[in-house]
Amino acid sequence: MTTVSDSEIQQIVNKVVSRLNAEESMVPGRQIAIGADHSGFAMKEELKQHLSGNGYSIIDCGTNSPEAVDYPDFAEAVARKVVTAEAWRGIVIDGAGIGSCMAANKVPGVRAAMCYDHATAVNSREHNDANVLTLGAGLIGLALAKQIVDIWLRTEFGGGRHAKRVDKIMAIEGHAYAG
Repeated sequence: MTTVSDSEIQQIVNKVVSRLNAEESMVPGRQIAIGADHSGFAMKEELKQHLSGNGYSIIDCGTNSPEAVDYPDFAEAVARKVVTAEAWRGIVIDGAGIGSCMAANKVPGVRAAMCYDHATAVNSREHNDANVLTLGAGLIGLALAKQIVDIWLRTEFGGGRHAKRVDKIMAIEGHAYAG
């Protein structure tokens, strides 16, 4: 029989309490799908840590290295996680954010917005109920990207007069909007 010291028991208790506290701090139902091409890989890795530290659970849709890849593959993967409700919101990062935005918006049910400052982050959520955020790693720095992500995730859809417009956006692709 192995004897366990008081200090070893205390270490085990501390680990268990730490894990329980981490689980309690998770934002319920707030899974974020995140993906990037090679240009956005480093920013994606930093944003994953930032989001996890703020209680979100992460679904990493790739890429897994800075080797050259095609952004549409990752934009589509993130967008599909959002429209199938596997993820609450999605974030895609490429060099400029433009191509990923275009690719994600081809997936029915996605309202992707490329944001580059606080105002576009707020507007895309409040007025357009954007469910996928795209960022340009070559155009904005990490500190600004974190601020945009935080604002974008916290901003609620305004509804009201904006709901009619979002309904019209969704009608263009023949998709019923459920809010």
